[in-house]
Amino acid sequence: MPAKNTVCIWYDGAAQEAAEFYAKTFPDSAVQRVTRAPGDYPSGKEGAVLTVEFTVMGIPCLGLNGGPEFKQTEAFSFQVSTEDQAETDRLWNAIVGNGGQESACGWCKDKWGVSWQITPRMLMDAISGPDRAAAKRVFEAMMPMGKIDIATLEKARRG
Repeated sequence: MPAKNTVCIWYDGAAQEAAEFYAKTFPDSAVQRVTRAPGDYPSGKEGAVLTVEFTVMGIPCLGLNGGPEFKQTEAFSFQVSTEDQAETDRLWNAIVGNGGQESACGWCKDKWGVSWQITPRMLMDAISGPDRAAAKRVFEAMMPMGKIDIATLEKARRG
């Protein structure tokens, strides 16, 4: 049965390529269905990929090939909680190394403009923990980072 609520992500003709990348990169991700346009539409022709149903880490998504009219912004992002530096590196490097771009504080964008927060669980635990001095040190250590370095954050946490 289809999900009652689905994230719809607008692409400029690359919904299938993006969904296939997500499916091979993230666990619990897959492409379920590709729907082709039954007729011409403003940004495509009959038979072109219109929508792609996929999941990203269990989250149901619909990729819509809507054309160049709308662009992605950081107002929407996937936040991925990682367990260790190896997982953080693997996911960050997969996104950035596949035509994406680095940003700050664990954020990056894939080549389709979708924003990702590759966030080690340790970071969120530290900045929301009861030791407010440690939280501040970790937060300050994180601020100049692109990809998150857990060892540096652990050192800051210990003081």
